[in-house]
Amino acid sequence: MNITQKLADEFQLTPEQIDRTIALLDDGKTIPFIARYRKEVTGSLDDQVLRTLDTRLQYLRKLEQRKNEIISAIHAQQKLTPELSAQIEAAQTLVEAEDLYLPFRPKRKTRASAAIARGLEPLAHQIMTQQPGTDPEQAAAAFVDTEKDVTDIATALQGAKDILAEEMANDADVRKQLRRLCQMTGSIESHATDPEAETPYQNYYDYSEPIRKIAGHRVLALDRGEREGALKVSVTLPEGHGTSIVMHKFVKNDAPCGKLVTEAAEDAYRRLLFPAIERETRRSLTEQAAAAAIRVFASNLRQLLMASPLKGQTVLGVDPGYRTGCKLAVVDETGKVLDTGVAYITIGSGAKLEQGKEIIRRMMISHHATAVAIGNGTASREAEAVVAELLQQFPYPAAYMVVSEAGASVYSASKLAAEEFPEYDVSLRSAVSIARRLQDPLAELVKIDPQAIGVGQYQHDMPKAELTAALDGVVEDCVNHVGVDLNTASQSLLSHVSGISQTLAKNIVAYRTENGAFTDRRQLKKVAKLGPKAFEQCAGFLRVPGAKNPLDNTAVHPESYTAAEEILHLCGFQLADLENEQQRNTIPTLIQQHGMQQIATQTGVGVPTVTDIVKELTKPGRDPRDELPPPLMRSGAVMELKDLKPGMELVGTVRNVIDFGCFVDIGVHEDGLVHISQICDRYIKHPLEAVKVGDVVKVRVLDVDLKRKRISLTMRQNTAK
Repeated sequence: MNITQKLADEFQLTPEQIDRTIALLDDGKTIPFIARYRKEVTGSLDDQVLRTLDTRLQYLRKLEQRKNEIISAIHAQQKLTPELSAQIEAAQTLVEAEDLYLPFRPKRKTRASAAIARGLEPLAHQIMTQQPGTDPEQAAAAFVDTEKDVTDIATALQGAKDILAEEMANDADVRKQLRRLCQMTGSIESHATDPEAETPYQNYYDYSEPIRKIAGHRVLALDRGEREGALKVSVTLPEGHGTSIVMHKFVKNDAPCGKLVTEAAEDAYRRLLFPAIERETRRSLTEQAAAAAIRVFASNLRQLLMASPLKGQTVLGVDPGYRTGCKLAVVDETGKVLDTGVAYITIGSGAKLEQGKEIIRRMMISHHATAVAIGNGTASREAEAVVAELLQQFPYPAAYMVVSEAGASVYSASKLAAEEFPEYDVSLRSAVSIARRLQDPLAELVKIDPQAIGVGQYQHDMPKAELTAALDGVVEDCVNHVGVDLNTASQSLLSHVSGISQTLAKNIVAYRTENGAFTDRRQLKKVAKLGPKAFEQCAGFLRVPGAKNPLDNTAVHPESYTAAEEILHLCGFQLADLENEQQRNTIPTLIQQHGMQQIATQTGVGVPTVTDIVKELTKPGRDPRDELPPPLMRSGAVMELKDLKPGMELVGTVRNVIDFGCFVDIGVHEDGLVHISQICDRYIKHPLEAVKVGDVVKVRVLDVDLKRKRISLTMRQNTAK
């Protein structure tokens, strides 16, 4: 297989493009670095395409390696024919290759292997010829041998049929046809193990759906219900369709031998083939569903990490609680902790409640906090009501937002949090984390295992390695897309920068602590173990605000500084002129007058790099998240579930997107569900086609179930986001 050509065909790229991209990947270049600084080499492939291409490359290489192993193994058995070798070489998937290897694979003891050991293989092959004049019993009589435990004719014939059944079951073509039949006409069925039991899986107690139509989230629900013992799940085929494939391939006539072959074919299908295909079909459905769920989780995580930060504001973080009170932490606009405290505002009334309000009021006013971040866990509802009432009486404008605290407890009890805040207990660390999540979601959430952030579905059922790889890739892409302040970034944030390992991140922080703030990017070369290769990978993603060279605070890579200065010179400017916003804003017009291609030729870099440099020179230190809508802050009275009425129009924030819809926070503690059919007026296959996490949307209440605390919403005929 020509891997380069296959990838070129699949991704609709040129073979040269593929070869150049593979060379970069094999050289150890990170995907964010390739996507940003090697556009001329790859043809401007973005990070998501690069990751997909890399995954497919690894699969095809694994397939080629496995095909070579299979050919060698069969050759060692002296059973490799030119035809079989060509079939193996032509296999497009690991499954196809393994099917061809199946007849030659070393086997555990089976009924067929036992029959072969008793010398019955020649009889089996004689019967398989299905000669009309052959008497199977007469032929079998010659194989009766008590010393080989073939005591009579019936035993000999049964052994022969066992051999034939296994050979039929190992036929690659038959397996391929059955696999296709299952996909096209098979169904998934489920039944309750106890029809009287109340479980979350009651919708599947008597359930059937065609395999080709079943949605991934239903596959995962069936799998979980089966694991928990609530369901029995099976694959079914239309009566007779499966056996007919085996019969058609092997049965030649209805002579006496033909009838024995028919019996062997029925046994092969019932005992060996269908159970194997059923297991394979179920496994394939689960893998496809898991892959789709991982893609949704990754998309949600990307949007959450890239949410607009709340810059330039001092924030009060509230970690709600009942008995132990609400833990409070005030952090300044850089995330530094200014004050901490505890307020008992969620239980009872009277003096203790008023005292708690006064603590919050005093902490906010003394530090001029203008925003409050409230965790959405236990006692969140009560804390929100008190904060909302308090802010309405404030001497200056202030607003609040309920923030997801998923994973906050994991972080606050971690070694990382203990090193960052040794002077605070676990609950106060959570309050700090909640405040920082509102200020800069990306910088705070990278400290938490992505799987604990809670924007997926069935994430605990996903294959661990694949989920971790996908989510870590998203975190890496987001961190590098935004860029990192070299002088304020935590070790956690630095460790996700292209080319920087945990050890290097720790060494950067240690260097910063010992020598003070970095004044330029070149100082990175003085950090222990940070060599030329790591510098090349990381330098462009690290920002140094206030550096003598203003390019150090942009995404312009040091390797392109000369080109950037030449571009400025062509526009009639010097580096110092970047401080003048009015002059910076004229750069695109001046570039257009010269011509992008002409400038690329003069500076010796490609047009994509010139385009990126111009963007950075126009807005040095820009944060791509600033272009997004700001967080939806609230300041009015809190609504309760009982206040909602069908037909009410509200504005909310999309908190999670799943296969069958999205959940929207409308300010009543319980998120409302917008079913996929209610997201927009046009047909969509998946909610991600129309909404994403963090979108601010208009919704209308369809129904409220107070008992089950469920809200049904619609976004149809509401297009604002």
